[in-house]
Amino acid sequence: MNQIDTIIFDLGGVLIDWNPEYLYLKVFNGNREKMQWFFDNICTSDWNENQDAGYPLAQATEDRVLLFPEYENEIRMFYGRWVEMLAGEIIGTVTILKKLVESKNFKVVALTNWSVETFPIALERFDFLQWFEGIVVSGEEKTRKPFDAIFNLTLNRFNIKAENSIFIDDNLRNIEAAKKLGIKGIQFESPEKLYKQLQTFNIYL
Repeated sequence: MNQIDTIIFDLGGVLIDWNPEYLYLKVFNGNREKMQWFFDNICTSDWNENQDAGYPLAQATEDRVLLFPEYENEIRMFYGRWVEMLAGEIIGTVTILKKLVESKNFKVVALTNWSVETFPIALERFDFLQWFEGIVVSGEEKTRKPFDAIFNLTLNRFNIKAENSIFIDDNLRNIEAAKKLGIKGIQFESPEKLYKQLQTFNIYL
């Protein structure tokens, strides 16, 4: 097994608890079925990820309103009340991050699908984002996970050898894309499980 010297963290769903349900459960008065239909058909994950790749939020909103005028209010809330989707840090994972950084045994960077327009909100709110050697933000790079380009950019920017790195992400699609490039992957489920998963790579915290 190659010696691991770099840990690459996803942010949303791993270190930061972001979930549109926090807003839309209120919008739809707790009706999960209506909320899920809205996510499946109106403000879809594919639509949101287009903004993660750099498409302007205001234009994306107007595009969607034109397609679904009867849902104009709900569509405008997606970015208009975006901060209500941001719950807080995932404390257990932040503790793991802190231990990795303080050990000085690893290069620790982040790779996130995030709009360049909303990422400054996270930077202001979460001090631990300053602990990384660097953060690759999809919206700044005009591409996103799971595309090869953003993984290769991350490897090159921070002089990382794929075979010596681990990528931690909650989305299996992104993990599989990283593995195809030789990067080892851990699908994040919980901080407790992450401790054990890191141990399989001889990383004990």
